[in-house]
Amino acid sequence: MKVPVSWLREFVDVPDRPSDVGARLAACGFAVDGVDGDVIDFDVTANRPDCLSVYGMAREASVAFRTALRPFTDVRLDSIQAGAASPGLTLAATPKGAPPIKVSIGDPGCARYALAVADVIVAPSPDWLASRLAAAGVRPINNIVDVTNYVMLELGHPMHAFDAEKLSGPEIHIRRARPAEKIATLDGATRMLDETMLVIADRESAVAVAGVMGGAGTEVSNATTRIALESAWFWPASVRATSKKLGLKTEASIRFERGADVGAPPKALLRALALLASIGALKAPHGMTDLHPRVAVARQLTLRRPRIAGLLGQEIPDIEVTRTLEALGFALAPSADGWQVEVPSFRVDIAREADLIEEVGRHWGFDRIPASLPPLADGPPSESRPRVAATRIAALARGAGLQESVTFTFVERSAATPFVLPGDQPVAIANPLSEKMAVLRPSILPGLLDALIYNRRREAADVRLFELGSVFHAKGESTRIGWVLTGARREHWDGEGSPMDFFDALGIAELLVGAFGIPRTSISTARADHLPWFTRGRSAHVFVDGIADPVGHVGQLHAQIVSARGLDSGMVVGGEIDLALIQASPLVANLSPAAIHPIPRQPSIVRDLSILVSNSLPAADVRGTIRANAPSTLVSLREFDRYDGKGVPAGQVSLSLRLTFRHPDRTLTDEEVQQAVDSIIGALAREHQAVLRGR
Repeated sequence: MKVPVSWLREFVDVPDRPSDVGARLAACGFAVDGVDGDVIDFDVTANRPDCLSVYGMAREASVAFRTALRPFTDVRLDSIQAGAASPGLTLAATPKGAPPIKVSIGDPGCARYALAVADVIVAPSPDWLASRLAAAGVRPINNIVDVTNYVMLELGHPMHAFDAEKLSGPEIHIRRARPAEKIATLDGATRMLDETMLVIADRESAVAVAGVMGGAGTEVSNATTRIALESAWFWPASVRATSKKLGLKTEASIRFERGADVGAPPKALLRALALLASIGALKAPHGMTDLHPRVAVARQLTLRRPRIAGLLGQEIPDIEVTRTLEALGFALAPSADGWQVEVPSFRVDIAREADLIEEVGRHWGFDRIPASLPPLADGPPSESRPRVAATRIAALARGAGLQESVTFTFVERSAATPFVLPGDQPVAIANPLSEKMAVLRPSILPGLLDALIYNRRREAADVRLFELGSVFHAKGESTRIGWVLTGARREHWDGEGSPMDFFDALGIAELLVGAFGIPRTSISTARADHLPWFTRGRSAHVFVDGIADPVGHVGQLHAQIVSARGLDSGMVVGGEIDLALIQASPLVANLSPAAIHPIPRQPSIVRDLSILVSNSLPAADVRGTIRANAPSTLVSLREFDRYDGKGVPAGQVSLSLRLTFRHPDRTLTDEEVQQAVDSIIGALAREHQAVLRGR
C-alpha cells in the first residue's frame, strides 16, 4: 500500500519526514518496503484490510504519534484545493429520494448494496487529483473513474461507476451468473462465467463481476452524461473464489477478499459524490438507495486486566489501554475486572480477547516489555519411552562412526519394489507430487542407498550412513533404524583396511540392540534367504529372546539392486532394526543409563577349541549350544578362525573358538575350567556331531 505522507497529513499531524513516519509505524508492527520521496510503501498483512487505505493508516499513525485523528465527516473537500469551483459536500449531504434505477439483491453473497445516480460532466481530473493517484501507483483515466479510485485508496472501499444510459432498462440485480454466461471486462478480455460467480446484472445480462471488475459494455467514457455509482459489500470467500477461477486479481478483489467494512458503502458513496461536486464534475444528484437486508451486529468482547498482564508479561496502565483502543475505533465500557469492548465493523481481524491485547501491546511497544522467563509451576515432562530409545540409538550410531542421514518418506516405485516381499506391494500415494514420490517407503534402505550412491559419486570412498524414521506397509506404520556401509573398515599407515562386509553390519545390529539393555547372550541370528534385497547366503534375521518375530535383519544388498540405482562397483552392506518390536521384549525393563561395572580383580582363564562341523550349520547355533551348556563363569565367547581347505573333509568346516572363564570372587582352578570345557565338547558332539580336532 503506497501512502503519500501529504495525503496522510490531511487526517493526522505527523512529521514531515516520511522516514520518521515509516519508522514509527514499523515499530507498531507494519512492514515498510521502502520510502520514495513523499511516498511510504507499506506491506500490509492479509488480516488488516482496514489498513489498505490512507485513512486506515492515519488512524494507526494517530495512536503511534499520540495525536488526534480528524473525523472524516469534518474534512471538507474544498480544503483539498484552495479556491475550488464548488464548496463541496460533506458526508452528511445525502441526495434526497430514491434513484431512478431499481436495485434488487438476489443472493446472500451481497450483504449490502448502495447506489446513487447522478448527472455528471466527464473530463480529465484536476492536477492535484491525478498527481495524488499517480503517487499512490494508480493511473489516472478521467474524473469519474479517478474519483472512484481515489475513494478506494482513501477509505479502503472499492467502488464502480456504470454509464447509466448503457444499462438495459433502469434495473440492477445482484445474482449468480448463468451457466456459460459471458462478459467482456474492462481489461478487454471476454470471460466465461459459471453459476458459482456473483455478478451485477441489468435486465438482460451481467454488467460486472461482483467485487472483481466491471464490464466494458457499461464503461464510463467521454460521452457519458449520467452515471450509476455503486458501493457494495460482497462476501470475501465468494470474491476470492471468483478471482481465482478467472485468474483476475484487481485492487478491488484484493480488498473485498480480505474482508471489507460492511459499514462503509454509504460513506464511500457520499464521499465520492462530494469529491465529484468539489471538482465540478457533479451536475445533479438523482437520489440514493442503500439496501442492507442483514444488518450486521457489532461484536462484543470482554477484556480483562489480569489477562493483559498474563499475555504481555507486564501490567499496562488503564489509561493507556483506554487511549489506545478508543483511538483505534473501539468503544469501551468499564466492567468489574476490565472492559466490555465493541469492535468496529472495519476491524474484521478482531475476534477474541487476545486480539485486543495484541493491539494494546504493539502500541504500548513490545520493546518496552522486559524480557523474562515465565514461572513454571511444573518441571518439563519426562520424555516418552520411544523418544528416549530413539535418542539413545541415534547417539550410539553416531558414536560407532555412522553419519546421520535424512531422506524422503516418499520414494519412487522402482526404488521401493525391490524392498518388499514377493506378493506384497508398497503403499501408494493417492495424489503424488511426482513419479519420484509415488509410494511410501517400505524400508529405510532405499533412501539410504541413494544417499550412499550420491556420496560415492562425489569421491567419498568410505560411506557409513544411518537413519531413524518411519516405514509403511499394508498393516500400518513402524519406526526403524537403518544403516548402510561401503568401503574400507579403516585407513592405516601401511595401506587401506579390508572392505566392510556382512559382519560389520551384524556388529552394528548387536550394538544397537544392546542399547536397550538386552545382553549379548539373548541376541541370536538365523538365515534370511527369502529377503530378495539381500544376497542369498549373506543375510540374517536378528532375534531377541522372548520375541517370536525377528526384530531386524542384516545383509549384503543384492548387486542388481545396487547397480540399478547407479553404483557400478563396491559391496554395500546394511540392516534395519524395528524399535517397537525390541521395546516389546520382556528383557527391556527400563531405559536407564547402562550400569558401570568395575574392572575385574580376578584373573581369566582362556581355552581355545577347534571343531569340525557341517558347513551348513549356522555359527549362532554353535554359540547357543555352548552357552546353554557352560557354567556362569563363561564370560566371553567368540570365533577367531574358520577354515575349509586341505585336511578338512568335504562338507565340513573347521571352526576355532576362544572361551574365556572368570569367577567374580576367586581364582578358578584348572579342574573347574576343564570340567566346563568337557561339558561343552560333549554337548557339541551330541547336538551337532562336532568333532574336536586333534583327537
